[in-house]
Formats: sequence, C-alpha cells, structure tokens
Amino acid sequence: MPELPEVETTRRGLLPHVAGRHVRKVVLRRPDLRLPIPPELPKLLRGEEIHGITRRAKYLLMDSDRGSALWHLGMSGSLRVLPADTPLRAHDHVDVELDSGHVLRFNDPRRFGLLLWQPAGTVHPLLQSLGPEPLSDDFDGDHLFRLSRGRSAPVKAFLMDQAAVVGVGNIYAAEALFAAGIAPTREAGKVSLDRYRKLADAVRAILAHAIERGGTTLRDFISPDGLPGYFEQELQVYGRGGEPCRVCGRKLREARIGQRASVWCSHCQK
Repeated sequence: MPELPEVETTRRGLLPHVAGRHVRKVVLRRPDLRLPIPPELPKLLRGEEIHGITRRAKYLLMDSDRGSALWHLGMSGSLRVLPADTPLRAHDHVDVELDSGHVLRFNDPRRFGLLLWQPAGTVHPLLQSLGPEPLSDDFDGDHLFRLSRGRSAPVKAFLMDQAAVVGVGNIYAAEALFAAGIAPTREAGKVSLDRYRKLADAVRAILAHAIERGGTTLRDFISPDGLPGYFEQELQVYGRGGEPCRVCGRKLREARIGQRASVWCSHCQK
C-alpha cells in the first residue's frame, strides 16, 4: 500500500496542475470503490475552483468552496493529470475534467481506494480520530512516550497506530526503528523517553528523505509523472530478511508483528 511519502509525492506532483483550475465535469464510470462514491459529488464539484490539494495522513483532499473531494489510493490506486483525449485504460474509474484541457484521472485495479465528500467546515468521520502528522510540530518523542505508558503491544505496532501518529506504515516504521536502535518486538510501554525522542527524530528524518527521493517503489505504485520512487534502494531492513545487516553484517531476523512482515537486526536493535 502506498505510504505517506508516496501520497505526499502524489500531492506535490498534482498540485501545480490542478490548483486554480475549474472543474468542467466529473465522470464516474462506476458507483463505488471500497465504499460507494457519493452520487451528488459530480454536481457539487461542477464549476468549482480547486483551491489546492492538501493531505491528512494518507488521504488527499481536493479543496473547493463547497467542500473537499476526499481521495485514498488504497492498495493500487493512482491519480494522474493527463490530456483530456488520453485513451482510457482498464480500471480508469474517475475523471475530473479541468478547464485546462486536462483530466485528473483515478485508476485503481483492486478498487480498494476511496472517493468521498467532505462538506466545507466539517471533518469527515474517517479523519476525526487521527493522531498528529509526523512532520508537524505536534509530533515528538515526548508525545510518543506519554501515549505509550502502560502499552504492552510491540513498539512497531504502536508506531503504526494511526491514533498515535498518522502515516507511519510498515516500511517506514521498520526503517525508523532500525535508525533509532529499537527492536520492533520491545513492549511500547517499556521504551524510555530518550529512546522515543530518538525514534521520533528518525521518523521525521526518514519520511522527509523518502519524500525528497520520491517515495518507495512498490509493486502497484506509480507517481503522477509515471516514474517510480527511488527510496527503495536505500532501505536498511525492510524486505531484507535473511540478508546481512549493512551496519554489523549479522543476518537480519524476520517475523510477523501485528500481522505484518517485520525485519530487524537483533544486534543493532535492542
């Protein structure tokens, strides 16, 4: 599933092509994705100026005076700006036609994505219980330490809890824990304040770097310009189970934590 850097890369790629443009019409080629698409959405967006695209966790919000179209890429979704006469491909489910002569096109083979509506002045229920953004001033090690007290869950599962901090998925949780020297199996409530401060700094640095590098190449992810991300070649542990640690040379361990594949170095991470 595309993680926060991939979603942020998509947002930045789309923004200059849609901000300030007016919507001519919205074409829905199916009534639903993972959830039903509000049938009134084409009417609500028609004629509206798109003020910009913002991101909350892994959701993209295309903002207008009436409200925001709320997108989620799901497992395999992609949003791209294309000339309006670009031939349709299989799984091109939604077109937002712009006054520039281009379309914002949503393609989603697995249909796990979302297109919903958030009226102006409201917060969609899917966004109401989310934790702080990892690159915001509201997120730091002190926040993680306070929230983790009494938690017996593995620290990796805690870090991936969207109520604790949003957007830190499997790849970047594994990489941040390695950078901070924390074993993903350690109980969240037993990690010290100093170590949580190191972990929060690692989360910030790794996500910022991944965004700069264009995200991580995943099997189903394509960025708006059609190019994959380049962070994958820099991964220290994710997807490298059984390979040598790039720091100490010992064999990396692999197990399932919270139903997710996890890789770590038992020598470098305690």
